[in-house]
Amino acid sequence: MAEGALRIGIDVGGTNTDAVVLDASDRVIAKAKRPTTPDVTAGLRAALDAVLAEVAAWDRITRVMLGTTHATNAILERRNLGRVAVLRLGAPATTSVPPLSDWPDDLRKTVSAGEAIVPGGHYVDGREISPLDLGAIRRFLDGVRADAVAVTGVFSPASADQERVVEELVGNEYGLPVSVSHEIGSLGLLERENATVLNAALYGVAAHVTDALVTALAERGLGAQPYLAQNDGTLMTVAHAARLPVSTIGSGPANSLRGAAFLSGARDAIVADVGGTSTDLGVLVGGFPRESAAAVEIGGVLTNFRMPDILAIALGGGSVVRAAGGTVGPDSVGYRIAEEALVFGGSTMTVTDAAVAGGRVPADAAGWRERLEAAVQAAHAARTAVHGKGDMSETFGDTLQRALAVADAMVIDAVDRMALGRADRPLVAVGGGAFLLPAEIPGVSRVIRPEHAEVANAVGAAIALASGRVDTILPAGESRSKAIERAKEEAAARAVAAGADPAGVEIVDLLEVPLSYLSEPAVRVHVKAAGPLSR
Repeated sequence: MAEGALRIGIDVGGTNTDAVVLDASDRVIAKAKRPTTPDVTAGLRAALDAVLAEVAAWDRITRVMLGTTHATNAILERRNLGRVAVLRLGAPATTSVPPLSDWPDDLRKTVSAGEAIVPGGHYVDGREISPLDLGAIRRFLDGVRADAVAVTGVFSPASADQERVVEELVGNEYGLPVSVSHEIGSLGLLERENATVLNAALYGVAAHVTDALVTALAERGLGAQPYLAQNDGTLMTVAHAARLPVSTIGSGPANSLRGAAFLSGARDAIVADVGGTSTDLGVLVGGFPRESAAAVEIGGVLTNFRMPDILAIALGGGSVVRAAGGTVGPDSVGYRIAEEALVFGGSTMTVTDAAVAGGRVPADAAGWRERLEAAVQAAHAARTAVHGKGDMSETFGDTLQRALAVADAMVIDAVDRMALGRADRPLVAVGGGAFLLPAEIPGVSRVIRPEHAEVANAVGAAIALASGRVDTILPAGESRSKAIERAKEEAAARAVAAGADPAGVEIVDLLEVPLSYLSEPAVRVHVKAAGPLSR
């Protein structure tokens, strides 16, 4: 990055939208936290304006990085999704399990414009199961009305030739965008197919997000290059995001993990990102998020693209506390916390109120304790007026004390599940609700609360690299070394396509797994390349 250049990181969460400005030496020079709005975009603009107000030289801003929940929300809410023609290249081998068989009915009805299994696909060693039947593909597409096409071939990570042929046919003859599975998921036909269909359904959402970001920058006269955060803690260009919008799912937790690593200096740690609605726990390995080895469920659909290994618990600053037993959540006041919580003058008991009652008060929390005490006194006065006796302050105190104990127990249990028996790593507490966590937690060596922890997710977006991945199967033999080099080159090329500087791209992960029970020996190879953004 050029000397004196600035960059902005923005992360849209369920409760707040955070923004930061970093200088060329990675120092945070401005930060802001604004409530996430129902349409998401208004909160994004508010956070952007807040940090711009603290920066005099807008012309020095060269990049803006956005991590957003648009794609996740669209799937969860079954909203703004496109209609997809689902095409599987796999007959006759895979006809017993039709596409989208495991999808929730409402999501399938929303997304699917029609499904077909046509001849095609490959064996694990790259040999064809059967040749493509282009006539069958044309007949299927002629009979559906779709916004996009999702193409999934059996073992396409081993050989993507057939998917590329179909992609060219659809683009030339039908003019529709095409989502091809070898670019999205890894091995595992049904999960890869699911991810490919979701990707195609999100094309309209991606266009809305990128247009909103580009427009917001243009309206403010910013010539900065925009990027979107991916689910592995790296970045991609707007054009790349338009093609692979499903890659933005999970970007929030990944940003928080990368931001926690950057702010704390810890490369191996457990991270707890405490928001208004939930707490996400992940693990840092070498400064990057530990990835999940299991299939990831999104909106009731199993997928197999790379995601951080995240444990989310229904505990946040806005989690509702009930007087009956001091129970906590799972419902939350969410982005309305500044209106609803007792410490802000509201009438709903929340975990934030419990933490403040227990002496856990952020340094910048002006008036919180006073407003909480006023709420307790008002409740006591109201009860006394009705009953003529009783001490509501004691009832409130007992309720909040029990709620805080319940919240602490939830955190301790979650840490134990993520630690996998290791107690030598620290826990890095980040997020707007980081103050909710106790000073000592069993199962970790210590609790670190870095400076700027409340905007760690936006920092993670701002400092991220660009990356590319290849997950494929290579036949073993004399050509193995050359095949692995080709996989490395392809991963590097994908990183460059995502926005990395070709001169700075490095192979950061290479995994080889021999495959058993095959007639011919083969090895599964996963390659990840990453590098700094191009100038």
